[in-house]
Amino acid sequence: MLRNTKVVLFLLFLVTMLTAQAAVVTPKPSAPTVAAKAHVLIDYDSGRVLAEENADERLPPASITKLMTSYVVSHELHSGNIGLDDEVLISEKAWRMIGSRSFIKVNTKVSVEALLRGMIVQSGNDAAVALAEHIAGSEEVFAQMMNQYAQQLGMFGTNYMNATGLPNPEHYTTARDIATLSAALIRDFPEHYAWYAEKEFTYNDITQHNRNKLLWRDNSVDGLKTGHTEEAGFCLAASAKRGDMRLITVVLGTRSENARAQETQKLLNYGFRFFETHQLYQANATITDTKVWKGAQDQLALGLAKNLTVTVPRGQYDDLAATTNIQQPVIAPIEAGAQLGEVEIRLGDEVIAKQPLVALTTVEKGSWWRRLIDEILLWIWG
Repeated sequence: MLRNTKVVLFLLFLVTMLTAQAAVVTPKPSAPTVAAKAHVLIDYDSGRVLAEENADERLPPASITKLMTSYVVSHELHSGNIGLDDEVLISEKAWRMIGSRSFIKVNTKVSVEALLRGMIVQSGNDAAVALAEHIAGSEEVFAQMMNQYAQQLGMFGTNYMNATGLPNPEHYTTARDIATLSAALIRDFPEHYAWYAEKEFTYNDITQHNRNKLLWRDNSVDGLKTGHTEEAGFCLAASAKRGDMRLITVVLGTRSENARAQETQKLLNYGFRFFETHQLYQANATITDTKVWKGAQDQLALGLAKNLTVTVPRGQYDDLAATTNIQQPVIAPIEAGAQLGEVEIRLGDEVIAKQPLVALTTVEKGSWWRRLIDEILLWIWG
């Protein structure tokens, strides 16, 4: 009898240990301390902010400005207004630019592609001004274009005065706005974003190296841009992809080249170690169906207009809960894309994502008989 009791107690002990092990999840410590005036870490796909400090403080961005210069140039290329092979006449103003340079010569012609790569990899101020003048006639008008795109992207803490990032009291942005711009550049112009991974570029027999040290230190890093002036300090916007997860970091106002790389690496390691990103729903896929009144059909598929992706602490994916809220009654006619409710994703008590539920197809009015019957039923049922 005693022996049997010992066996039962041992089995209960094993079950308890296994249950306890199964319940263990990866702990999520607080975000690291970052030696910078401002910083932000976001997941590219979900947009979730994983770490931030002073992310909305307006600060000088130095040459990170050239991310927007590149964005405007890419838009002009995409629209067909200019071409990569177009020859740009180099003005004296562009040639005389101070700071980092691509060493283009006055009154010579340089292709848009060479100028764009020189600006991205070498951070050439001369190349940035030459592109601005080619597109808008003057750098001042080009800065107006930059500000218009900033507004369209929701960068409301940003104001540009030039295409280079050279100091100006009215030239500023925020870490959050830079992250927004970085995501837009990766999303909208992936073919041009690939140039941000180039470690060196040669023009006029002069080879210069990319100032983003993380391109050599971390194989997952594939861009974006450095910046430095005495006023701005050492700044870096970077993006890295490990597996299916892409993160974007921005650090502004660090003390040195090494510091901006180290603080960025610290943020990237934190994000990849303690978080995971999952796509929950694909755009235009059916999530649920709803009853349609007075329609040519009585059921309608609902889904999302864009992918829904979430970022959660590692080990907590199975704790997610999804609910759908549908505006009732749904009465025809209904156009495809019409918003009819929302899907809500919760992790515990926290709502971590919301997105509108939309009609995936159009539903026309039903026959007069169907409309009459449904009208009576709606009246009866309230």
